[in-house]
Amino acid sequence: MSSTGRKRNERTAPAERIAQIEAAAMQIALSSGLTALTLRSIGAEVGVTPALVSHYQPSMESLIAQTFTAIVRREIAEVNELLAPLPSATGRLHVLIETLLDGGRSDVTVVWVDAWSLGQRSDMLAAAVREQMDAWEDLVSSVIAQGAAAGEFSGPALDDVAWHVLGMVDGLNAQSLVRYRDASARRLLLGRAIEQSVGLPSGTLA
Repeated sequence: MSSTGRKRNERTAPAERIAQIEAAAMQIALSSGLTALTLRSIGAEVGVTPALVSHYQPSMESLIAQTFTAIVRREIAEVNELLAPLPSATGRLHVLIETLLDGGRSDVTVVWVDAWSLGQRSDMLAAAVREQMDAWEDLVSSVIAQGAAAGEFSGPALDDVAWHVLGMVDGLNAQSLVRYRDASARRLLLGRAIEQSVGLPSGTLA
């Protein structure tokens, strides 16, 4: 068979290869954490050499920060979609607690824990973490503000509630990774704290 009769393999377009690498990085991060992101692991996932990954993503620090951001943005979008149709801020808080502490997002929790740790030595990742923490705080703050405007919530420090809530969610979810206490106890603890912070009757968010 002559060489002219052979079908030449088509090269993958750069944009498509970059998308493959980014998708592989997300998959690896969600299955094994940000610490598992290497040129070798991404190359194996895509089916290319580490050198080719490096060609399209010359900075692993940047890729790790981008991967973290993409994962958290997707999570926030999913939660917003869950909360949007609910008629009351109290209902949104209840669903928020159930969604963030139900254990179904442990893969994202691992990504967060890795990001806090790795961010100590990566200014780029640290900046991405702060940006997404602000985005989460904006989401929770909007629910609190809606509840206050509707007369559902009251209290002397409502402006600080979102930060308080996220601090507790992060801590409780980190504890869940080593199975400290059980899920129902963690939900009850967070529910009680939020009830006190926004002036809801005890048991409303239980």
